[in-house]
Amino acid sequence: MEKIIKPWSGYLILLLDLIMIPLTVYSFLNGIPVLGVVSVLVFILLIPGFFIVEPNKAMVLLLFGDYKGTVKANGFFWVNPFMTKKKISLRVRNFENKPLKVNDKIGNPVMIGTIVVWQVEDTFKATFDVEDYENFVHLQSDAAVRKMAGLYPYDNFEDEDAEVTLRSGVEEVNHSLEKEISERLHHAGIKVIEARISHLAYASEIASAMLQRQQATAIVAARQKIVEGAVGMVEMALDDLKMKDIIEFDEEKKATMVSNLMVVLCSDKSANPVLNVGTLNQ
Repeated sequence: MEKIIKPWSGYLILLLDLIMIPLTVYSFLNGIPVLGVVSVLVFILLIPGFFIVEPNKAMVLLLFGDYKGTVKANGFFWVNPFMTKKKISLRVRNFENKPLKVNDKIGNPVMIGTIVVWQVEDTFKATFDVEDYENFVHLQSDAAVRKMAGLYPYDNFEDEDAEVTLRSGVEEVNHSLEKEISERLHHAGIKVIEARISHLAYASEIASAMLQRQQATAIVAARQKIVEGAVGMVEMALDDLKMKDIIEFDEEKKATMVSNLMVVLCSDKSANPVLNVGTLNQ
């Protein structure tokens, strides 16, 4: 478990170390070699204990393999010179995974790229619980993407509102991804600030077929709307003609008019008018 400590000020020990220099000179000049040797040894021994902690950095301290604590305060410090010091960055970092080929809920191969924003929160776990916490972040993020992709279909052609999909449920999918990565990286003392999908597409081997399917679905939906509108317009036209007593149609003529109007209204090309110069029966 992480333990925050505050070591001695490096400036105080540095002053003491600098005093050893004139003391050493004085000792040898005045025939006190033992004191001179001790002064030299103290001067050399104190130097390895100095270290600097920069903003958004931390120093993990160990004494002969025993974890003594972490220094997160910024400044110039001194600790036992026999301590091993390991510097860790606390800065917010991010990486963008290259699109990864995974299978969605229904087995379609899709390409998903992600962006993960993270930082070290527990220096003890990041240092001792995993071999390489940066590599751990990358590997576990890939594993989380694979698991998350299997929870949702890429798209839902039958009913857009029936189920959350990778394409339509952006907020929920990103939240699911962030939660999955956070749970995996918690063991390494890593805090996930944000995780989101940056790239989403069908894999190349099925992209063309799926695009045609999407286009066909869109065309069918559009045609359905057009037909619904055309039926309403024809019904309105017949009701108006009847109400205003402009013309009387028998069933055959009414069917002909309905057919002509539906062709005009539903056609994807402009209608070419044909003028009837004879009687209505011709």
